[in-house]
Amino acid sequence: MTSENPDMRASDAERERVAETLREAVAEGRLEMDEFEQRLDATYKARTHGELEPLVRDLPVPGTLAGPVTGAVSERAGSSADWPSRIGGTATSSGAFAFWGGFSRKGHWTVGSLFTSFAMWGGGEIDLREARFAERDVVIRCFTIMGGIQVTVPPDLDVQVRGFGVMGGFGEHSKLDEEPEPAPGSPRVRVTGFALMGGVGVERKWSRAQKRRRKEQEQLRKPDTGDGRKELG
Repeated sequence: MTSENPDMRASDAERERVAETLREAVAEGRLEMDEFEQRLDATYKARTHGELEPLVRDLPVPGTLAGPVTGAVSERAGSSADWPSRIGGTATSSGAFAFWGGFSRKGHWTVGSLFTSFAMWGGGEIDLREARFAERDVVIRCFTIMGGIQVTVPPDLDVQVRGFGVMGGFGEHSKLDEEPEPAPGSPRVRVTGFALMGGVGVERKWSRAQKRRRKEQEQLRKPDTGDGRKELG
């Protein structure tokens, strides 16, 4: 990728395109895992095109930073097709606890093969949409008493919910019009536990970056009107 103006401020979409390129590169064996993690960290800290460009300069990616999403990246829009590159590494968290308060695990973090959470008179948030997984098989145990725990997962993650509620609720829900099948190579996550006079909810939901990629893909698929413009839906 190249840019005619290296001092141009980078957008969230441009940082995400570079991140996708890096994930594809590590999946293909072009980058070692430690180098991938360093570049990915630098990607999300980058403020300009000039800071982003060196991160993918030695990778076979056509186009420019400000150009449209094309090729393999656009085909993966709205999915987590880079799952193999997100499995492995040392867990950054294996549990969380909240008492008269709350806890949050979200963004870029690595969940261990066994993650145990507990909330009493409080609440917790576990977001796996941008997480890495130390192992392919992960068990997340959620226990709550007069509290609540929300688990948010990408729609194409292989998830099983096996818990129960006593004077409360334990289950999964989704507001998506269509739910995709689990993506090949995705981690297998089991959410277990119980809720006593409280609730544990598992919601399938796209991240903002994935929603943006899905929208870009839909625009690319719209037929051309013949004058260079996409037909409006």
